[in-house]
Amino acid sequence: MTETLVTTYQPEGQLIGSAENREFISSLQGLEKAMVSEKILEARAILCDNFQNLTVDLNGIKGIIEREETSLGSYSDGRIRDIAIITRVGKAVCFKVLKIEKDADGEPVVYLSRKAAQEECLDNYIMKLSCGDIIDVKVTHLEPFGCFCDVGCGVISLLPIDCISISRISHPSDRYQIGQFIKAIIKFIDYEAKKVSLTHKELLGTWEENAAKFQPGQTAAGIVRSVEQYGIFIELTPNLAGLAEYKDDIREGQNAAVYIKNIIPERMKIKLVLIDTYNNDPNGIIQKPSKPVYYIENGRIDLWRYSPPNCDKIIETNFNI
Repeated sequence: MTETLVTTYQPEGQLIGSAENREFISSLQGLEKAMVSEKILEARAILCDNFQNLTVDLNGIKGIIEREETSLGSYSDGRIRDIAIITRVGKAVCFKVLKIEKDADGEPVVYLSRKAAQEECLDNYIMKLSCGDIIDVKVTHLEPFGCFCDVGCGVISLLPIDCISISRISHPSDRYQIGQFIKAIIKFIDYEAKKVSLTHKELLGTWEENAAKFQPGQTAAGIVRSVEQYGIFIELTPNLAGLAEYKDDIREGQNAAVYIKNIIPERMKIKLVLIDTYNNDPNGIIQKPSKPVYYIENGRIDLWRYSPPNCDKIIETNFNI
């Protein structure tokens, strides 16, 4: 994975403020040059009409992305969801310039294609990645089963909830917010369908790396992630949880103060004593998810092993399979 690939095809919204992008969309001559060079540009969509055509603001010049050019398609047969078009209004969209015409009043109208930009991104960037490559993505929306991320030019990939962190969460909103930029790893590539899936937990450190932050005898802050009859799982970091004895009236999502009783690497366990719990918004203020702390940020991972070397239970991800 080269630096050229990383910087050329970015999640939507990253190019719009660049000097080069502003130069191209600042005049009709610049747009003509972009059409000839097939340059990918960005501007803000300001209107969606009754036929799901997008109007794009090109510094006072009218830009149009017709419905069939708004996206690669949300369905296997290439059809596009109406919601996928409507939700672009007010946001940056990437595009290539297809043609420049004049309307009935002699004013220029520039026809654009977001689909063409996405096709180039897929062919020149995404399909040239390998499983294990670390890339920058933007969280676009959250669902109970995972979050969808823009991996480049508005091409969307799924990050399943069980791939977000080792510590179990009830919803991706426990970790992310819409519009957030995060690191992700290419988990699987479907070359026929031209789609990729993502993972994230391998960037958040191994059991040993996370456990090294704590020592027996300390009192630490945590989050209640699961309440079972045999005990309460409390997250100390996104990739590390410990077990405390069961208590009544404890709920998932509460903040907790815990005493670290013991750390047992060979069993990959941390024994905790629950001291206190409280709601995460005691003053009516909803706390935003913490920014991820990455142990690996760039390059490629071939094999990631979460388990300590002397532990019989093996948790690992092999990206070479």
